Amino acid sequence: MLNLRRKPVVTPADLDGGLAALGLSGSEHVMVHASLRSFGQLEGGARAAVDVLAARAATVVAPAFTYGTLLRHASSPVHGRFHRDLRVSRDIGRVPQELVERAEAVRSFHPTLSFIALGQEAERVTAVQTLESPYQPVGALYDLGGFALMMGVDFGSNTSIHYGEHVAGMPLLTRYVPLGSEVRPTAFPNCSAAFGRLKPHVTGRSVTVGGATLELYRVRDLVEATVQLLTANPEALLCDYASCRCQEVRRLVRERGLTPRPHGAA
Repeated sequence: MLNLRRKPVVTPADLDGGLAALGLSGSEHVMVHASLRSFGQLEGGARAAVDVLAARAATVVAPAFTYGTLLRHASSPVHGRFHRDLRVSRDIGRVPQELVERAEAVRSFHPTLSFIALGQEAERVTAVQTLESPYQPVGALYDLGGFALMMGVDFGSNTSIHYGEHVAGMPLLTRYVPLGSEVRPTAFPNCSAAFGRLKPHVTGRSVTVGGATLELYRVRDLVEATVQLLTANPEALLCDYASCRCQEVRRLVRERGLTPRPHGAA
């Protein structure tokens, strides 16, 4: 006999209660990474999730990456150009797309690695991004005492760690993006498949809502733990997949070591 388990139904009030239990009071600045599917069935979907987040945080930020614009070489053909309303890549999730669809949200300029922000410090967080330091919005959250909120996702989605790699001085790869009428070089990091190795080195809060585990970490703690881990072992967060760009970064690490970058500097 087929055993079909009904997915839990989560209401916006349930989600709000979970965020309150994590300590979000409405004054915090939060980077969110979310899998709505992990809840089971969230009433109202992405729209409800963003409404609740916006009420529980002064600023809501999310990666709004558009991988279809990334070019490997300066001479690669351009298949798509970035604009404010370009759809977020599907694997980034529905919450960032919902934010993009809100006219009051501010999106950073990067053609591939943009961030979307809503609320009090949206302009500040998005304005600091550069081609040389595309994860610099995480640095703005660091300065604001901000948080990374994981909703039903693992550390592979934790964008703050990439900024920690930047500060630690990990070698960055060069990729290219169409910007205006030009094709410009941009820094691009290793993959995030091994980011779970950082989790034992940081302390956060967690709560369960429906089928999802919600975790809250201070961005400062994530960045500083990343720097400490990589200073001790520069290859600690590089994956072992033979075909991954991590192998290119591993070669560079072994040739050059780390070149630490001051926090806040590109």
